[in-house]
Amino acid sequence: MEDLTFEDALRELESSVAQLEAGELTLEAALALYERGQKLSDYCAKMLAEATLRVEQLSADGEIITLDAP
Repeated sequence: MEDLTFEDALRELESSVAQLEAGELTLEAALALYERGQKLSDYCAKMLAEATLRVEQLSADGEIITLDAP
């Protein structure tokens, strides 16, 4: 999973959620997709936490900088 960018992991997670919400998967397929989704969610959260730390470290006065989405 380490080879995924944040954006790719998020897209895959969003796709997994959509498939699960559609409710057309077998139980086994749904469980496998759910497990993958949990890993993707954890991976994205880790990447966001690391990015936040980097921003905090780069801030000259230690204030948290709020980044606006484009």
